[in-house]
Amino acid sequence: MAHIPTPRGPRVEPARHSLMPAAPLPYPAQGFASFGEFYPYYLGEHRDATCRRLHVVGTGLVIATALAALLVAGWVALLIPLFGYGFAWVGHFRFEHNRPATFKHPLYSLMGDFVMFKDVLTGRIRW
Repeated sequence: MAHIPTPRGPRVEPARHSLMPAAPLPYPAQGFASFGEFYPYYLGEHRDATCRRLHVVGTGLVIATALAALLVAGWVALLIPLFGYGFAWVGHFRFEHNRPATFKHPLYSLMGDFVMFKDVLTGRIRW
């Protein structure tokens, strides 16, 4: 990515990923009416690059494990929660220092994992 010089000296990298909020978003008192309302909050809870990377790796392993369970042996599906939650929770507790959204919104959080995975793969969110 190219750097843009600023008038006062240091080079600043332009913000090219508008999906990622600059700061965590507050949790709304009324909750979320839709996944569309939830996803910006979800992204605000994943601002740390290492946390996002762990989520992407974990989600990729979940997909690969689900395929292996279908094609090779069904018992392999038992590893899905380990990969899905294990990588994500390490990211939250060790790097992001927040509580995973899974605890309050398990379905939206699961959906968020897969949408963020897609957004990282398509370049909409920085790896």
